[in-house]
Amino acid sequence: MFNIFSNRDKQQYQITPGSLSDLTDRWLDDSASEGQLLVDVFSTDKQIIVKAAMAGVKPENLNISLHNDLLTVKGKREEAKNSQDSEYIYRECYWGSFSRSLVLPYEVDSKKIQAFLENGVLTVVLDRVGDAQSIKITVKE
Repeated sequence: MFNIFSNRDKQQYQITPGSLSDLTDRWLDDSASEGQLLVDVFSTDKQIIVKAAMAGVKPENLNISLHNDLLTVKGKREEAKNSQDSEYIYRECYWGSFSRSLVLPYEVDSKKIQAFLENGVLTVVLDRVGDAQSIKITVKE
């Protein structure tokens, strides 16, 4: 039987986890020039902690800012240069600029924010300000 695809072509067109949704996202929004950062956010009684995998990102390529209750992490993952005689078989890693903004669920102390990049994981620790007190409001006739 005649096969129009060589083995190399078959590998190039294999569907892998995430590749179909990635293809759909690119087709729907071809203008997207930044990748989105995936994060885990959790809280304790005293802190909000944000973690994000950042393999290959250098601390000098990160910009973290807080404006009111909006935490923004921006950065760039630089692609290592491959030799000119090589070609990709699979290309799933994202290289380039990325950003993520999060609305924080609690008020934080903007003077007590710490960020660490260790073993390819960014950890941002934000100290919570005392819980907002709820008060009862009486409705008058």
